[in-house]
Order: sequence, then structure tokens, then C-alpha cells
Amino acid sequence: MENFWGRRTVALIVDIIILALFMWILSAIVFIITAGIGIFSLLTYWIFIGALIIIAYFTYMEGKTSTTLGKRMFNLQVVAVDGEMGYRKAFIRNLSKILYLPLILDLILGFIFGKSNDRFLDKVSGTYVVLANQDITTRNDLSRNNS
Repeated sequence: MENFWGRRTVALIVDIIILALFMWILSAIVFIITAGIGIFSLLTYWIFIGALIIIAYFTYMEGKTSTTLGKRMFNLQVVAVDGEMGYRKAFIRNLSKILYLPLILDLILGFIFGKSNDRFLDKVSGTYVVLANQDITTRNDLSRNNS
């Protein structure tokens, strides 16, 4: 897959599938427990728990290994501008992934206010995504007219 944004999009879809499967299994277990105990009010907080799981997954994976399972499959990694990728930067760059609307807004703002194809929160956190086998000193600023 030659298209850089195509790789990023499919990698995100793979991560979403992994998270959906995990949360599906977890929700089945939680439902059985809440049904047995009779505290169904816990299920009203499930969306917040899901958001925390999503943020925890992306923050942990990118903070520790600079990649997620989806990015690893498509040979992508997250790199910090100053060279020090950590949990704080991973947390900031992934805040928009909690819901779809903030992610779309993040992409649009990145396109409007940036010269490269980074998301807005990539700029805020001081990170960018590169091909994993690429020399990190060479920034992967793909022009908007590349396919």
C-alpha cells in the first residue's frame, strides 16, 4: 500500500476492530456480572469506560513502543519531534480518538493549519507518523498532491 494516508486509515481500522472485539468480550462479562448482582446502573457508565479503554490502548501502545498493533501491521510508527516519545505525548495526540467527531475535526484542523499531512493534535503533542523503516531524521512530510 503506497498511499501514506491509506496506510494510516487502514491501521486505524485494524486498531478499532481490535478494540471493538476486546470491548465486546468485556461487555459480555460485565453484563453477566451486573445481571447477577442486579446493578444495571453500572451499564450507564459503559460509554465512559469504553472511552478510557480506547485512550489507554493508544496511549500505552504508542507511549511504550511508538506504534499500535494496526500501525505495526502497516509498518508505521509515531516519532516525537524532540526524539523522546512518551506517554504524555501519546495521550495528547490520541485525545481525539475517543469519538469520531473530534477525530474528523482533528484531521480538518491539521489540514487547514499545517503544511504537512499531520493531524492537529500531532502538532500540539510534537509528534508525527513515519514509515517504520524510514530514516527518522528524514521527516515524512508527504505533499497533499501525492497519492
